[in-house]
Formats: sequence, C-alpha cells, structure tokens
Amino acid sequence: MKLDLSHSYAALPERFHRPAVLQPVPAPRLIALNARLAEQLGLDAGWLSSEEGVAMLAGSRMPAGVQPIAGAYAGHQFGNFVPQLGDGRAMLLGEAVTKDGKRFDIQLKGAGRTAFSRGGDGRAALGPVLREYIVSEAMARLGVPTTRALAAVLSGETVARERFLPGAIFTRVAASHIRVGTFQFFAARGDVEAIRLLADHAIERHYPLVKTAERPYLAFFEAVRDAQARLIAQWMQIGFIHGVMNTDNMTISGETIDYGPCAFMDEYHPRKVFSSIDTQGRYAFGNQPLIGQWNLARLAETLLPLIDDNEDEALELAQGALSGFNAVFQEAYNRGMAQKIGIAEVQEGDMDLLGDLLGIMAAEESDFTLSFRGLADVLEDESGAIAQGLFGGHFAGWEVRWRDRLSRQGTPVEEIAIGMRAANPLYIPRNHQIQAVIDAAENNDFAPFHALNSVLQKPFERQEGAEAFAVPPQRHERVLRTFCGT
Repeated sequence: MKLDLSHSYAALPERFHRPAVLQPVPAPRLIALNARLAEQLGLDAGWLSSEEGVAMLAGSRMPAGVQPIAGAYAGHQFGNFVPQLGDGRAMLLGEAVTKDGKRFDIQLKGAGRTAFSRGGDGRAALGPVLREYIVSEAMARLGVPTTRALAAVLSGETVARERFLPGAIFTRVAASHIRVGTFQFFAARGDVEAIRLLADHAIERHYPLVKTAERPYLAFFEAVRDAQARLIAQWMQIGFIHGVMNTDNMTISGETIDYGPCAFMDEYHPRKVFSSIDTQGRYAFGNQPLIGQWNLARLAETLLPLIDDNEDEALELAQGALSGFNAVFQEAYNRGMAQKIGIAEVQEGDMDLLGDLLGIMAAEESDFTLSFRGLADVLEDESGAIAQGLFGGHFAGWEVRWRDRLSRQGTPVEEIAIGMRAANPLYIPRNHQIQAVIDAAENNDFAPFHALNSVLQKPFERQEGAEAFAVPPQRHERVLRTFCGT
C-alpha cells in the first residue's frame, strides 16, 4: 500500500495533536468515490476503490508512512466557551500536495475514538455522512468555498443514536482544518509561542502574501476576515443556513466546514432556523453575518500578543480591523444579490428594491430558490401569469419598479435573463430530498443518493428528466429540524 502524503501539520509540536489509533471495522464497503476530486489531488482513484484503498478509507489499515493524528482545538459553542474539544471522531491522514503546490488535508470522519472523544464512540451514522457528501459537493458546484467529499464508506457495523443505525465513514478534503477554535485552544492556556507557530503555519499555507506586510499578524487577521465575510455573503445569496456557527466550525481558510444541522431554505424568512439544538435562534439565517463577525472577534483576541507588544495598541488595531468586516460583507452581498435580480452594477436604491422583494417573499412564504430563478422567466413573460404564481398579489408594483431599473441598463431582456439564470440555481440539495436519500440508503438502496448527486453536479442547467429535483416540498414533506451528526 502506498499513499504519497505530506505531513506539515503533524510536524508541529505534540501539543497541537495526538496520535490516532486505528480501530478496524468489520466489513467496509464503498458507497461513493469522488474520482474527479481524487484526480485533482493527484491520488489514484483506482487504488482508492480497491480493497486496500477502501480499508484505508474505513480507517482499518494505513499505507506505510501514514500515521493519523487527531487535532486539538477549543471553541465557543452557542456562545459558551469550551477550552478543549478537538477531533473526537476524526483523524487526519496527511496532506495531498497538488502539482501547483497547494496542500489539501485528507481526513476520515467516523473512524473511531480519539484522545478528544469526551466519552463519545467516535463513529458516524450513515445519514450524516450522506448529508455531508451531498451538501459539500453541491456547495462546490454552486461556487461556494467549501470542504469537499472524497469518499463515503459503509463500516459494516451499527451505531447507537436515538436508534441503531448503519455506521459509515466520510473522507473529507479541506484546504486545512485550522479553525478559530484552534487558536482559542492555545490562547486559553496562555501559550503565545504555540499561537505564533500556528499563525505562521496558517500564513504560509493560506495567506503567504501577508508575510511582507508591516504588521503580518494583523494582515493575517484581515485576510481571514475578508475570506469569511465573502463566504457568508455567498451563503446568504443561496439561502444556506449553516446551523452551528460555533468558533470551532469557522475555518481560517474561509471554507464552509461541518454540514451537521445545515439546510437550504425552502420558503423564505430571515429568522429561519433548522438546527434542533438552536432553540434561541442564535444561528438563524439572518444572524449569520453578525455571528461571523462575533467569531472573528474571538480570533482577534487570540492574536493580540502577536499584533503588538503594547496591549492597548494591539486592541485598537484589532478593533479597527474587525470593524472592516461590514464593508467587505456588504460589498460582496450587494454585488451578488444584484446579479440575482439582473442588475449589473449596484446603484443607489438598488438594495431598497431588493429588500422590498425579500419582504414580499417573506409575506408570501415564497420559495427562496425558485423565486429568484423564476424572475428570469417573469422578465421574459409579458402576461404576468408567472409572477402571479411565484409571488401572489403583492408583486405588481415591485415588478414595475424592477423593470424600470433594468431598462436603464440598456441591455436586451434576453441577455439579462441569461445572466440571471447563471446566478440563480435551479437545483439545490433540499432537506426533504436528502431525507428521502437517507431513508432509502438505510434500507440499502443507494440509487436515490447517486441520482441526487448527479443532478446537483449542474445546479444552474435545466436537466431533462430532473424536474422532480427542482420541486419544493409539500407541507407534509417539509423537514423542519436537522440534527448534528455526533
């Protein structure tokens, strides 16, 4: 067995991670392998799908030279600080290095207990594994920075949750697994040397250009700030609710990570919540920018000793940098949302126009995805029938203002409509569809899983025979709560 991985994170001091002990599973069976991603990473898809490869993907056997580790981190969970969390059911195998020198972590989730398991079994149930595979790959196709799915494997054993469920292991690919919570782990221990080592590692890996800045650690924070602001703006543009925006689920790289209690909205409302444990609505759809900035404030706190030796000066500089979040987020959000309604260049009044549309959608309980997608059809339809079907009776006045705004661009209607369809997906991983996939898979039928993944590969293109995948749920099909995978 041979797997050519690098181990730069494992080379950091021992307090950054713990060895992970292999816990073989009885009957590993491959559910899915992302061969295209494997090729991009320089991995042999043929070997990965072999008996030896599947044994590795199941955490049962490792090639020579691969010594898995579990990473240490802390985190604020629903606003409450926990000084030690860590990879309680995940092990990092190493880093694939692509031809252009980029590093990508290869991590197994559900491979068994680690030093950070805190009494858990370290395993994953089939449902959360399939959910993360589907949603992370859909996000990639939607153009949103995200961790990726390399493989899903059945373990051949059952795990005990609310009931006994089939066990599975997920192979996640990430630019890195360094989180805000990783910095918090060392800050909680007063370990400034470790914070510096971690920051230097993250800079080298993700933001090497900041090394030449006058204050490189402040520039590093600003780079993370910008990446997160733009990421959350993209979530808001597609109706995505992360569901558990704890600081241990915010990456330094700016990738979406942890698809536990996440969801795409069906009917629009800014206070929409799906997570079964978010009883106060902390991580509601409309709160995501505020929580993103709050999480970044926690990162800034850990970096203060590196930003300046004078604590007051460091605090002032960090606060100034943090205050820049809103401008970066708003610029990215405004530009993306304007494109969704056909506006090429944002002008004064455009966001009022958008806000009024969102108000209509909330009042009518309009489907978020299909409403924006349908606007292109409305634009090309003079009868008003399509608009009536999408938005009910509150739309006519808004439509007049909208058409007037678009007419001032001097662009043909047909061309605007093409651009709108390129900005508004037709297919998203809807909750009721994911649940149907999970229900079938728990009965050993993976055809729905593969069918949904196939459609989501081209979310912006209308596909023959895929009409059912664009249909929102009936009231009795709605999934109102999603659950963490632990």
